[in-house]
Amino acid sequence: MADSAQDERAQCERIFNQFDANGDGKISLSELTDALNALGSGSPDEVSKRMSEMDNNKDGFISLDELFAFQCANPDLMKDVFNKL
Repeated sequence: MADSAQDERAQCERIFNQFDANGDGKISLSELTDALNALGSGSPDEVSKRMSEMDNNKDGFISLDELFAFQCANPDLMKDVFNKL
């Protein structure tokens, strides 16, 4: 794995840990709502849209792997999130 890929994964893990407020290893809709509200992007429509985009297996939670896949597909958006944290 290249250094930049390792850096991207580490950045994703920092974002994930920040959003996973209760530390259970997954981001719930409530946690995503709180995190996006803190970043100024927490309208109900925005939260629902982001949850559906990231929750690939539709279990109602976002895993680290799902967040990383979203980050890879949306690098500019995730850089903005990281910079706001």
